[in-house]
Amino acid sequence: MKILITSDVFVKIDGVSTSVKNLYDSLVQMGHDVRVLTLSSDYKNRKTDNIYFVKSASLSIVYKGIRMPLSFNYSFYKELVDWKPDVIHSQCEVFSYEYALKVSKKTGAPIIHTYHTMYDEYVGYITPFKRLGRWVIRKLTKTRLKKVEVIVAPTKKVAKAIHNYGLKNAVEIVPTGISLEQHKIKISPTKRNQLRKSLGVNDSDILLINLGRVASEKNIQELLNYFKNVSETNSRLKFMIVGDGPYRKNLEKLTVLLGIENKVVFVGMVKPSEVHIYYQLGDIFVSASTSETQGLTYVEALANGLPLVCKRDDCLEGVLIEGQTGYTFNSGFEFNLSVKKLLNKVDRDIISKNCLKRSCAFDKKQFGSN
Repeated sequence: MKILITSDVFVKIDGVSTSVKNLYDSLVQMGHDVRVLTLSSDYKNRKTDNIYFVKSASLSIVYKGIRMPLSFNYSFYKELVDWKPDVIHSQCEVFSYEYALKVSKKTGAPIIHTYHTMYDEYVGYITPFKRLGRWVIRKLTKTRLKKVEVIVAPTKKVAKAIHNYGLKNAVEIVPTGISLEQHKIKISPTKRNQLRKSLGVNDSDILLINLGRVASEKNIQELLNYFKNVSETNSRLKFMIVGDGPYRKNLEKLTVLLGIENKVVFVGMVKPSEVHIYYQLGDIFVSASTSETQGLTYVEALANGLPLVCKRDDCLEGVLIEGQTGYTFNSGFEFNLSVKKLLNKVDRDIISKNCLKRSCAFDKKQFGSN
């Protein structure tokens, strides 16, 4: 098949771009003719192999990392229309979606759309009136996607949200996959100890890890408050935050306010090729985010054998199996209880093996096939 993928992001390090890249790789490996139209990271139009980059400008004033196209590239448009895709798979509802609509109208190719982002959790960046913001988002989403033939939802949580928005489109649930190959590369115990020591973490310490974008909607502040309490009962507990974002300075100030700055390590942004290393430095993966549609970091944590301790959320269905791949919490008391269940290395090792087995269900090859 000839498949055109449109996406506002493709080479960034986030859940959407990871999903799109894995989909592209999987479909190409299956023998399909796939092209991607996305926004460039600068003011230039360019084409690399089958990837079309439209020149764009930053919209970081709204949300860090967002870009908008500076022109409608008619040469790209004409080339893609002449190519005549069999199907268009849009990944973002905003800028690149316009190209999907125009190419579809000209060629008759149906549009499939993956709904990646729970915008309800992001209205605070646009307006202080959250109730109004959510109403606008639901109204716009319903209007925006009315010409889409099928909506792909990564989880039941997203499918439910789509239904609540009043959308009448057909919906298919297809869990997003990740590339497991990188996470199968294991670092040696010696290297692990050396890297942990360089971060101020001893071999005997039990390291909690959160990895991803450091933004307010990720709710890391709640984790820090809960961590303060549980760390007072066990001096070996440390917390490592891997990633960067607009909320990092706030969190750094919070650790000082809570008196846990010596127990919390801010690593900052790491190279995509080294992400697996940082997972493997940890002992337990923790998250209090409820803004995820699926949460690829949860799956990556599983692939590195990390037990999960996550705030209860529908997106965890099939990923966090209570007592087998980790534990859920909905309060500070439950968080402490969940962490304490994993303090014993023997118990952690048992769950770690379950995590590795469970991660196989999310391999990107299976994702492409689905």
